[in-house]
Amino acid sequence: MDEAEQLCDRLVVMDGGVVVAEGSPTELIGSYSSREVLELRFMPDAQQQAEPVVVDLVERVEVLPDRLLLYTQDGEATLEAVYARGVRPRSTLVRRSTLEDVFLRLTGRRLVD
Repeated sequence: MDEAEQLCDRLVVMDGGVVVAEGSPTELIGSYSSREVLELRFMPDAQQQAEPVVVDLVERVEVLPDRLLLYTQDGEATLEAVYARGVRPRSTLVRRSTLEDVFLRLTGRRLVD
């Protein structure tokens, strides 16, 4: 997906043989994701407790087996709010949204599925 984002002018996202979205990488990210993603990793069993505490801070939350993805316009501000609510992840990462985030939202699956 990283290569497609860098090399392609236009893309089509398909799910089960059906076109679900098309456009430039920038258009797709702007339409189907937030500007940034805050990734929170937790110790075992702590993730389930953290999710309801942070869900209203962001536009969308994706729950993965090993982390929470918080879709937000400002990752650093969201991280401060997470800490202010007493949530203490094992590690954090603020990154820009990618086509993989778009794919996850549109299909409900990860690229490895």
